[in-house]
Amino acid sequence: MDMNEIKEIFFQECEEQLAELESGLLKMNDGDRDPETVNAVFRAVHSIKGGAGAFGLDDLVAFAHVFETTLDCVRSNKLEPNQDVLKVMLKSADVLADLTNVARDGGSVDESRSRGLVRELEALANGEMPSPTASVEAPAPKAAAKAAPAPTPKPTDDSGFQPVPFSFDDFGGEGDAGDMPAYEVIFKPRYELYSKGNDATLLLRDLSRVGEMTIYCNTDDLPGLEELDPEGAYFFWNVTVKTDKGEDAIRTVFEFAEWDCELTVKPVEEARADATSNDELPMVPVPFDLSILDETGATEEVSASDARAEETAAAVAAAETASNVTQMAAAAARVEKKESAAAAAAAASAAAQNNAAGAGQTIRVDLDRVDRLINLVGELVINQAMLSQSVIENDTTGTSSINMGLEELQQLTREIQDSVMAIRAQPVKPVFQRMSRIVREIADMTGKSIRLITEGENTEVDKTVIDKLAEPLTHMIRNAVDHGIETPEKRAAAGKNTEGTVRLTAKHRSGRILIELADDGAGINREKVRQKAIDNDLIPADSNLSDEEIDNLIFLPGFSTADKISDISGRGVGMDVVKRSIQALGGRINITSKPGHGSVFTMSLPLTLAVLDGMVVTVAGQTLVVPLTAIVETLQPEAAAIHSFGANHRLISIRNSFCPLVDVGRILNFRATQANPVEGVALLVESEGGGQRALMVDAIQGQRQVVIKSLEANYTHVPGIAAATILGDGRVALILDVDAVVGASRGQSLKAEMSLAAVG
Repeated sequence: MDMNEIKEIFFQECEEQLAELESGLLKMNDGDRDPETVNAVFRAVHSIKGGAGAFGLDDLVAFAHVFETTLDCVRSNKLEPNQDVLKVMLKSADVLADLTNVARDGGSVDESRSRGLVRELEALANGEMPSPTASVEAPAPKAAAKAAPAPTPKPTDDSGFQPVPFSFDDFGGEGDAGDMPAYEVIFKPRYELYSKGNDATLLLRDLSRVGEMTIYCNTDDLPGLEELDPEGAYFFWNVTVKTDKGEDAIRTVFEFAEWDCELTVKPVEEARADATSNDELPMVPVPFDLSILDETGATEEVSASDARAEETAAAVAAAETASNVTQMAAAAARVEKKESAAAAAAAASAAAQNNAAGAGQTIRVDLDRVDRLINLVGELVINQAMLSQSVIENDTTGTSSINMGLEELQQLTREIQDSVMAIRAQPVKPVFQRMSRIVREIADMTGKSIRLITEGENTEVDKTVIDKLAEPLTHMIRNAVDHGIETPEKRAAAGKNTEGTVRLTAKHRSGRILIELADDGAGINREKVRQKAIDNDLIPADSNLSDEEIDNLIFLPGFSTADKISDISGRGVGMDVVKRSIQALGGRINITSKPGHGSVFTMSLPLTLAVLDGMVVTVAGQTLVVPLTAIVETLQPEAAAIHSFGANHRLISIRNSFCPLVDVGRILNFRATQANPVEGVALLVESEGGGQRALMVDAIQGQRQVVIKSLEANYTHVPGIAAATILGDGRVALILDVDAVVGASRGQSLKAEMSLAAVG
């Protein structure tokens, strides 16, 4: 594994850490004060900082360091995470994500914004609220770090080792220790402690808060540079702590690291008595000076020689990160400087073994490989169907060993297909989390106070669908914040909470995923929408449109109700993109709006774009596939149950209720006249926004699992048809777009309905 591969893994883990960071901050913003939530947020920034340091990403390290410092103040209860503080931290998380993206893809970030946040974070760490109008530009964190005076070096020993002095003078315990009980602590880390992302200096810093502390570092086990193991642990510490909090308080500091170190805690008198009885020679301590640590104990950048053994060991073994890839990167980086490929492989292997031993059994697989596997499974499904068709045509007994083996093959094929599809199934949480940033940015630009609430984040859907959800959701969020939610003044005048609410929900329903975006704003001003459409020559002035049709006008290309063009809206692009994107995924979108109370946008999407279970039917000599998830039941119409309604409409009576009867062949123009319902079969279907309809077909061939093939990618868009598939006999069958057909049954031709579908 070369450095580029390791670096790519690092950036993949950064995405996970950034998601963890934002998730934790949002929980804190909702009032969660669980210490584990705060620690998770701190660890996320800490891990990114450590990994970035291993790759020399100075700008990312510098900003993460300031961010980490402020988070540590929250963690140590020096800073109350109120709404103002969390607002700064959420913005900082956005900048941290931008810096990570720039480090991976190139480009630049808004330096004025990042410098402003650095000032605010530093002010928070110092117990001050930053002034938003501050005009004095603070130096970038990187420059500030370099400006720190380097400690005076001590003479080198024969091996060339130049020790770095450290002290904990800035971290004394609270109050005067006086005659408090004293304890001797011997802390000797093992290499496992560093491989798991722990840092000895941070543990010692936490220990200093228990009481007054005197610390010595033992370097007797430190070898020469040529014998250094990048993942070794050579230092240990002898600490005397004066505290009235007892031995348990000391051990609590090491509770998450006690299995990865040798730890002894004894009262000083007992420790000295043991040493005397064992005739041990008194230890000659080496002072360990931590003066290059800032108030929070986070290590500042120090310009010292790379030859220092301490930096060499710490940069690789600790790297200040909880990510195993950081140890891999740091080890590989050090070894690469020695031009030793064999050592690099050994370091990466060791880190991988640590990962396997201490983490869940997961692997990272290139997405192209998964896609190829899914395509092959699709072909397997088709060939299995063809084989079944051939056996049926050539074997009439139904009990042969071939038939039995074929049934087993069919079952195994289905299990393989389900398992492969499960690999691509991912929760929508990452997409939902990205929307939080959009809400914050648009709210700041519009001067509105808005709260985003997400539900069903763990709802799983095919990754292909997830990847294509980001764009339409972004446009919908921007529309809801800019057009839907009123200003705080207008909300107060209307008797509403000045803080608007946007709710994003995901849930499964009938083999599909429903995503709802609801706001508690003013709702759609239908008179304004209609007039804008007339002014822009999008509809005739004498159009008689229903409320639903007026609402759907916002999806017209070029339509906007904004009075002037801004950075957010006004150009008439956005909602038409939403419509096209959702339709390209085989989904539908509906709007419900109540003036003064808000709007709800509902997207219905397939769980996967690869396969579906369908009912194969015959209509006017054509073979169609109706998605099984849309079918409620099938029935054979009787003459007494059929009723005429108007000139061209018919109803069917089902259990004392009436349901519109739709002739699929007539809607799709497969035949010029309506067929006799009694001679066919009715499929009772449920469509999004259209309620129940009875689709009339000529006959049912059976239920099958089919592989979805895109018509638009291979041919062109066909009104009323969602996609195509290949049947077991090799024929191409069209997959019916149930929602489009049901929509066309409302009195318009399919072509007119599809034209309107581009609107709504």
